[in-house]
Amino acid sequence: MVDLDSEVPPLPPRYRFRDLLLGDQGWQSDDRVQVEFYMNENTFKERLKLFFIKNQRSSLRIRLFNFSLKLLSCFLYIIRVLLDDPTQGLGCKELNRSCSNQNYTPGTIDWSPIIWVNRSLPLWGLQVSVAVISLFETLLLSYLSYKGNIWEQILRIPFLLEIINAVPFIITIFWPVLRNLFIPVFLNCWLAKHALENMINDLHRAIQRTQSAMFNQVLILISTLLCLIFTCICGIQHLERAGNRLTLFDSLYFCIVTFSTVGFGDVTPKIWPSKLLVVIMICVALVVLPIQFEQLAYLWMERQKSGGNYSRYRAQTEKHVVLCVSSLKIDLLMDFLNEFYAHPRLQDYYVVILCPTEMDAQVRRVLQIPMWSQRVIYLQGSALKDQDLLRAKMDNAEACFILSSRCEVDRTAADHQTILRAWAVKDFAPNCPLYVQILKPENKFHIKFADHVVCEEEFKYAMLALNCICPATSTLITLLVHTSRGHTAPWEAFRQLTGTKQTSNRESQQSPEQWQKMYGRCSGNEVYHINLEESTFFAEYEGKSFTYASFHAHKKFGVCLIGVRKEDNKNILLNPGPRYIMSSTDICFYINITKEENSAFKKQEKHRKNHESKLSYHGASRLPVHSIIASMGTVAIDLQDTGCRGASGATLALPAQGGREGRRPSIAPVLEVADSSSLPTCDLLSDQSEDETTPSDEEGSAGFEYAKGYPPYSPYIGSSPTFCHLLHEKVPFCCLRLDKGCQHNYYEDAKAYGFKNKLIIVAAETAGNGLYNFIVPLRAYYRPKKELNPIVLLLDNPPDMHFLDAICWFPMVYYMVGSIDNLDDLLRCGVTFAANMVVVDKESTMSAEEDYMADAKTIVNVQTLFRLFSSLSIITELTHPANMRFMQFRAKDCYSLALSKLEKKEREKGSNLAFMFRLPFAAGRVFSISMLDTLLYQSFVKDYMISITRLLLGLDTTPGSGFLCSMKITEEDLWIRTYARLYQKLCSSTGDIPIGVYRTESQKLTTSESQISISVEDWEDTKDTKEQFSCRGNHRNSTSSDQSDHPLLRRKSMQWARRLSRRAPRHSAKTAEKINQQRMNLYRRSERQELAELVKNRMKHLGLSPAGYDEMNDHQNTLSYILINPSPDTRLELNDIVYLIRPDPLTYVPNAGSSRKNSFCNTVGQDNREETQL
Repeated sequence: MVDLDSEVPPLPPRYRFRDLLLGDQGWQSDDRVQVEFYMNENTFKERLKLFFIKNQRSSLRIRLFNFSLKLLSCFLYIIRVLLDDPTQGLGCKELNRSCSNQNYTPGTIDWSPIIWVNRSLPLWGLQVSVAVISLFETLLLSYLSYKGNIWEQILRIPFLLEIINAVPFIITIFWPVLRNLFIPVFLNCWLAKHALENMINDLHRAIQRTQSAMFNQVLILISTLLCLIFTCICGIQHLERAGNRLTLFDSLYFCIVTFSTVGFGDVTPKIWPSKLLVVIMICVALVVLPIQFEQLAYLWMERQKSGGNYSRYRAQTEKHVVLCVSSLKIDLLMDFLNEFYAHPRLQDYYVVILCPTEMDAQVRRVLQIPMWSQRVIYLQGSALKDQDLLRAKMDNAEACFILSSRCEVDRTAADHQTILRAWAVKDFAPNCPLYVQILKPENKFHIKFADHVVCEEEFKYAMLALNCICPATSTLITLLVHTSRGHTAPWEAFRQLTGTKQTSNRESQQSPEQWQKMYGRCSGNEVYHINLEESTFFAEYEGKSFTYASFHAHKKFGVCLIGVRKEDNKNILLNPGPRYIMSSTDICFYINITKEENSAFKKQEKHRKNHESKLSYHGASRLPVHSIIASMGTVAIDLQDTGCRGASGATLALPAQGGREGRRPSIAPVLEVADSSSLPTCDLLSDQSEDETTPSDEEGSAGFEYAKGYPPYSPYIGSSPTFCHLLHEKVPFCCLRLDKGCQHNYYEDAKAYGFKNKLIIVAAETAGNGLYNFIVPLRAYYRPKKELNPIVLLLDNPPDMHFLDAICWFPMVYYMVGSIDNLDDLLRCGVTFAANMVVVDKESTMSAEEDYMADAKTIVNVQTLFRLFSSLSIITELTHPANMRFMQFRAKDCYSLALSKLEKKEREKGSNLAFMFRLPFAAGRVFSISMLDTLLYQSFVKDYMISITRLLLGLDTTPGSGFLCSMKITEEDLWIRTYARLYQKLCSSTGDIPIGVYRTESQKLTTSESQISISVEDWEDTKDTKEQFSCRGNHRNSTSSDQSDHPLLRRKSMQWARRLSRRAPRHSAKTAEKINQQRMNLYRRSERQELAELVKNRMKHLGLSPAGYDEMNDHQNTLSYILINPSPDTRLELNDIVYLIRPDPLTYVPNAGSSRKNSFCNTVGQDNREETQL
């Protein structure tokens, strides 16, 4: 056995535990060597170099001392000149010369006054002392900075000037006879200039602050100019001692007049040396000054590009916000400025823009407008550099907005840049509030520390999803988050554009464009907040239920109470339901034209009873009950007498026809405190609804049994858990493919599945994680099971397994690889029987050489769908809102052309939403995510807007908070009559809070003799700008298709219609209208027949049955719009869709919290459609 003690050597003494306790006693015998570092700095030369050169603060003191010596020497020279009087002697007594009263012949120069001066002994002593110190310092610094080349040190101009000014004084110490010798001490001004430049550089190093190059260049230019003038003054004065004997003031006068090119000629040099000096100085000035000015101009231009600095004094006395962007476009800038400065309390704020790119020409022109030039400061720089953040005074900013570049092809890279900017700002200014815009949801968790975050894809897909079940949700949200006072369409201008005349009959007393007036007025509604105890609107409802407060506040003031927040809770509750009791400390959120603080209240005098019986209702053109009078940001609300009005026309009283009087008791009063009998019971989580308790045979056989719970898998971190309809077992990935069969099913197209509900098709480029937020709102637990629409994802690129694993738990969700460009792919995915087609803007097309061309491909594809499938509801996302005018484009639609001119006028007036009167936007068929940028901007003033928007879109599900849904007004519901009665009915029965109405009107209006029709000649000749147009129905009917490439049948039909119109009597407008209508119907029918034949042939080729294709179904002759919080007396119309905020059904369930924890619980809720059936 090996002896371990003999094999392993003992540890050295310094490593023994005994030595740690007793100390290292074997140090003397240890072989360790002590090493001293930086021995080269211990030498005398290195120590001097460290003090005079390397150390920043000591070097700065040396420079300051040297600068002071040079100024002192110049000052002593001026004293010597003032004390020296050439008339009393030339200072050459030591050489036994008599220098007084000497006369010189013309043309000769007496050099003695130039060579000799009168210098007193004390003054000589001071100048010698200064010269000795300066020379010693110069020699020492030259020795310390010596690097092997002595001539490089000697031939430097500062060294030569020092030798010229200092050595003669030292010589006079040893040779006193030369004490009055002239020495050009005034040249020390150039050495002072050199010392000043070095001192400024050392100062910047010492205080660790980088000053702008502009400051240094201006300092150099000024010091150079002063040195030139001072040298010329002293030189002319000294040389003219032998001539005109000028004083210093005369020399100053001469130099200023000469350098300013004025040249009066009253003071001129007399001898040639002084004239030569003037020539030399002018030449030097002509060479040196232009170079300095050129450098200054260059730096000025660079500063104009970079933007300079934001003043520290202004940052401490004024308020400012910083906008960080990677590239600044004019649309982004104007949207931010218009929305930010729309709030009155932000008028005194400054906006500092920090952008790494150079300002383009359009932005430069806008920022030169006086309205913006005084409040907007552009700085070219990066948020990753502390110097640029210091220039923007980020540590003093009230907020920092960091926006992503959505036009980048690689959106993930754009998010990474945004994340780094947010980190840099947070590191530099931890207390500065951050407002961050991110593009992809998977990157959101990196910036959770930000105060407010808006994820573009989250909001986009959730909004597009709600558009499929609540029409025009995108328009509703866009109008709510924009700051506006309401856009009232200028009807007179619009009437002149369309050529429409009002008829004299009673039926046409309403304006033909009444929808624009109502839609524009209601668009001014926004979300505001106020404390309950401080509110005039809601203070009287303390201790009462939420629904009671909401209904009576709307009835009395016309405001819509939508949510509350408790004082001790940060969560906002939208419509918490009738069981919620209002408290004095609650924060109330309401929709109104303006906030309560800007409102004045005055109560109307009560009308006499006999006068009440004479009042009549004037329909939709009547002013709102609360009589909104908008003036200078203040709204006066006239409180209505709540007594019933007798009327000769239609009133709230039910008509005494057909036993309708028996239905009046169905509108019960809204209770102050919730009654358990009036609330939904605990059956919300039981299988009591018809659609769930009686499944069809197909569902039972196919095994489509759904459960409710939380999705077990989320595609990204940070997604809010939502209670959804789920499958008991996840679907195999092969079954998610719609167009390919597998071992589990053999279906290869959407028709073969036999879906009961119509499809929702989403056309996207890739299956990003944000697409998950499109599915979740459509599968939320509060959606009735029998109303779930199948979802088909039409993707250009195959999805990855990560995404399929997230969607395989949802029922009736499929995908298909194909393109919207291909008609065969559209037919396979079931476009012929789809309810909605959602076209998402492709990331690869978001970047284009011409910005607005980024939407070109999407617009043309949607236009093709619009022409091929006229009955399909198409919802489109665009990159630029300005391209909305091309959606459903009709080249010769007179009504659309009139709306285009109206939009231009609104834009000239500075409207934030100039495109809001466009029919596709008003109907919710087009949407741009850039319109939601204002959501982030508004959060600076309304920090609750992002939370409310997320709750409305279903992105967040706070326990006890309601959700957004809709209901349709049918013929059975028209007995409600008015919006106020509907409000009462909903609050008293289901606890729902209506917030708006989506109305669809037909444009096929009846023609009359007083209205002007379009003849065929006028329709053909579009060059006449003053042609007369028909009413809206005829405009839409007459020009719904492209006029190019006429086939033979259409060409013959037009010729036939033209001949008929020429034969028709000119005075018969009705006959011409009928002929025109027949001709256009024939024209449109022939074109649609061609398109229908194309679609049917492709369907037959693919083996699909063309039975479901309805090519003649036309919904293009209608217009739709939104009325947000309409007046209580607004009449309900057939097919109106009412937006509701419905209470959370789980709020009424005992132990709702434990029920939610069960990921696969029983079915939830009754059929929502049955609850709101009135």
